[in-house]
Amino acid sequence: MALNLLKLCVGCDSVEDLEEWIDFRLDERRRAGEPAEHWHTTRMVPSRGDEVTDGGSLYWVIKGSVQCRQLITEIRPFTDGEGIGRCHLMLDPQVVRTEWQPRRAFQGWRYLKPSDAPADLGKGRAGLVEMPPKLRQELAELGLL
Repeated sequence: MALNLLKLCVGCDSVEDLEEWIDFRLDERRRAGEPAEHWHTTRMVPSRGDEVTDGGSLYWVIKGSVQCRQLITEIRPFTDGEGIGRCHLMLDPQVVRTEWQPRRAFQGWRYLKPSDAPADLGKGRAGLVEMPPKLRQELAELGLL
């Protein structure tokens, strides 16, 4: 059974911001002649990596709510220039929007069991994707999403 990770998306105010940042980074890598791979660097290497890479996703908390996820395709541990162990969580660049799920702030990442993960937005809720981010945020703050 796949195991997910949960992480704060620092610096993004919306899913659209995250998507734009991913596109920017992929374009930078292509222009530099590097593989167009997308990853998130974290200090801790998941000890349950086999479960995470067996279909798990990184669920992003944006502005206090889980709003989207990205499939984790690989975990690449490495040591940085200062001798500190870190890892790249290799991510599918496609962002999948999920139902909004409120979350308090925390540091680092957390494991997220599939039973606790919010569902992907289905076709019946596709209108939420088209809604302006500010309106979605206001509705979430009111507990309506």
